[in-house]
Amino acid sequence: MLKNKVAVIYGAGGAIGGAVARAFAREGAKVFLSGHQLAPVEALASEIVASDRFAEAAAVDALDEKALEQHMQSVIAKAGRVDISFNAIGVAPKEILGVPLADMDTEHFLLPITRYTKSYFLTARIAARYMIPNKSGVIMTVTAIPARSGTPTNGGYGAAQAAKEALTRDLSCELARHGIRVLSLRPHGIPETATMREVFDAKFKAGEMSWEQFRNYLASTTHPRRTMVLAEVANAAAFMASDGASGMTGTAVNLSMGALDD
Repeated sequence: MLKNKVAVIYGAGGAIGGAVARAFAREGAKVFLSGHQLAPVEALASEIVASDRFAEAAAVDALDEKALEQHMQSVIAKAGRVDISFNAIGVAPKEILGVPLADMDTEHFLLPITRYTKSYFLTARIAARYMIPNKSGVIMTVTAIPARSGTPTNGGYGAAQAAKEALTRDLSCELARHGIRVLSLRPHGIPETATMREVFDAKFKAGEMSWEQFRNYLASTTHPRRTMVLAEVANAAAFMASDGASGMTGTAVNLSMGALDD
């Protein structure tokens, strides 16, 4: 589906970013992986190269405008263009979750809003500037159910995800005339990721709920009564980045498995 496409993935060292990178590479894309720490993205790049696909890793701070621009320039110098920009950066749950809004200070409330939206804006803007001359491209990010559904002790996380979905719509509105599609993926909670366990630890005190009870709760909110797996998110991302999804732009792709009605 993505043969000869050039994809840049931010947050590739994380569970979702890594799964998407593997799916993009499997479908034929050249993947340029970046993360705050080099070791995880180097390991992922080596895994992809071992499967006879192209991957290159770099340490890039997705909040550093200069570093992002330099990295994109290196991608353009090597590959000639960028076709897909995928932002999967995250914020450590323990920094932003677990405190009621009435007890939260302003700094901690704003932390996820600032980090998530700044990173998405910077990576999208940089990609758009290189995509516009080619009249083609796909810009994508990951959001979450709290963008649309009230959830307790989430701090500014839900507001951050809602802001990213609004930015997706605005970017699409401006960039569609240049042949560029912009999408968000909104998956359900994925227990197989380390991040979801960190979310559980941040939001529940010892004895309030067991990990198994939490998993069962997540499953109970979906129509098939099971939890989502990484492969489902990655496969959806690969299709949405492909020409087969040319009619999709300016929206959040609902991967909540029925937990949210759109």
